[in-house]
Amino acid sequence: MASEISNARLMGQLEMMRSQAAQEVGDLDSLSSDPTTSEFASLLRAQVESVNSAQSSARSLAQNFELGTPGVELADVMIAAQKSRVQFEALTEVRNKLISAYQEIMSMQV
Repeated sequence: MASEISNARLMGQLEMMRSQAAQEVGDLDSLSSDPTTSEFASLLRAQVESVNSAQSSARSLAQNFELGTPGVELADVMIAAQKSRVQFEALTEVRNKLISAYQEIMSMQV
């Protein structure tokens, strides 16, 4: 019974993440249509802050689980840790692409 609840909770979390990602993509599309309101630096800064927040939340949740705080389940800790890991990996890939693009631009002859 507990595994069914955990599976249901996990599926709910995944669905919520999917809808959030779809909403963020929609938000980015609306920003990119108006170049005066989109600033790449502010978008990047917001994503770094989001990753930092997710990592902090996962760390706090893991600490509460280790201390035996009531209401904190292992499934929640693992989900939070995976969310923060995926966000960090995505941010790292964006950074790598930016560095690659910068190096390519700098190697062009004018």
